[in-house]
Amino acid sequence: MANHPPREIPTYWEEAKHYLSERDAVLRALIETYPEPPLRSRGDIFQTLIHSIVGQQISVAAAESIWKRLVSLVEVVEPENVLARTEDELRSVGLSGRKVSYIRGLAAEGRWVIDHDWAQETDAEASKKLCALRGIGPWTANMILLFVLLRPDILPLGDVALVRAMQERYAGGKKLSKPELEALGARWAPYRTVATWYLWRGLDPEPIEY
Repeated sequence: MANHPPREIPTYWEEAKHYLSERDAVLRALIETYPEPPLRSRGDIFQTLIHSIVGQQISVAAAESIWKRLVSLVEVVEPENVLARTEDELRSVGLSGRKVSYIRGLAAEGRWVIDHDWAQETDAEASKKLCALRGIGPWTANMILLFVLLRPDILPLGDVALVRAMQERYAGGKKLSKPELEALGARWAPYRTVATWYLWRGLDPEPIEY
């Protein structure tokens, strides 16, 4: 069984909390309410990509149920273990045929994805390479940038929960256009990742993990 490294905490986290607290009363209240734990990365890009594919277009509860069955099936979520399972076995955990195709395709590319030096890429470069993988779109790429690569300034406006949190906290539940959301998020730069994390925490006190 593979030994995954301890979860890494972003080096910028405390500085970002102070920065955002000084500039935004809503975030200051959230940071005070949920001081711990911070965002942590398990540093496992392949597992996070597979987890993200499992969760595409279904509820969080359904995704977690399927994810647990998938982990039980393959034991360690690594390319070789995924490829060792047949399409029927993968479908038996609740995955659609399309998601099975995406997951098997990603597993075939898995070693390149794992071994690539993502640290040398800009956010835009990393996102472009990730989106070139079949089944990976901008939302999933943002989850990788945020949860695995720990990039400090990611604002995933394709995430329904984040948009809902922004509208509830800053517009009384009123629908905001994408330019309005972008303008709101601009005040949190260069720590939009941290703002995103705390807005998610405001919706669900349980920390999100990928």
